[in-house]
Amino acid sequence: MEENISQELEFGTIKISDDVVAVIAGLAATEVPGVAGMSGGVVNGITEMLGRKNLSKGVKVQVGEKEAAVDLYIVVDYGVRIPEIAWNVQENVKKAIETMTGLKAVEVNIHVQGVNMEKEQKSKEPPKENK
Repeated sequence: MEENISQELEFGTIKISDDVVAVIAGLAATEVPGVAGMSGGVVNGITEMLGRKNLSKGVKVQVGEKEAAVDLYIVVDYGVRIPEIAWNVQENVKKAIETMTGLKAVEVNIHVQGVNMEKEQKSKEPPKENK
């Protein structure tokens, strides 16, 4: 056992910040077709779309030594199958975290906070006439 401790001290330790895992999870979630964006969650109340400035918006993580638990607050596009989108987000986020950090994603909880109606509204607008 002492040999393992001395090797750890010789090479140092690696700690991955919660923020790093949150950014990875947020990007992986928004890559899934049907996800309109991320929501600020229950704490912020008002739904905001994910901007490039805050890539961890709508993501809560708890990182341990070898495991991570993630809560994602998403907004989906109108007309998609929500259970299918949630499953795809879970799989994509789990794969991204495990591949990039080496941590085991023990929980990926999806909270659907809203439905984006923009595409539906655009298709119902009458065509503009050129004069």
